[in-house]
Amino acid sequence: MAIAGRLARCLGRNDSRYDVVDRGPAAPIPRDRLARMVLLEDSRGYLAAVIPASHHLKLSELRAQTGRELTLAHSEGVREVFRDCRPDALPAVGSAYGTLTWLDDSLLGHDDVYFEAGDHRELVHMDVDEFARLMADAPRGHFSHRVM
Repeated sequence: MAIAGRLARCLGRNDSRYDVVDRGPAAPIPRDRLARMVLLEDSRGYLAAVIPASHHLKLSELRAQTGRELTLAHSEGVREVFRDCRPDALPAVGSAYGTLTWLDDSLLGHDDVYFEAGDHRELVHMDVDEFARLMADAPRGHFSHRVM
């Protein structure tokens, strides 16, 4: 599987500059630079929370910031929204899938960011400024904490 179709179209529409890198063991990615997406839901629909892979989501903080009673989305919801992706390899760009996305600002403290391309073989890699431009419509906050 290559980069997911909907993600590729979104990156193209936004004229995003990025590389696709192999996720092999030869090139370990720092977990604080790997953007992980967590799909949540409530009665209003889905919401994607993007946090560093080195962090845990603080759901109570995100609920307070969004004013929503969010819970983890059921696996059926993940498959429904991200049809062209493996359920355990969701791209951090929820907007490519029509999903409101909140971005944890701790991801923006590095020079670059990596995120899933839709499978477990490849990652999208981009400069943090390019990632911030791509995620410009995503509300930002702090709703995760580092795992020791």
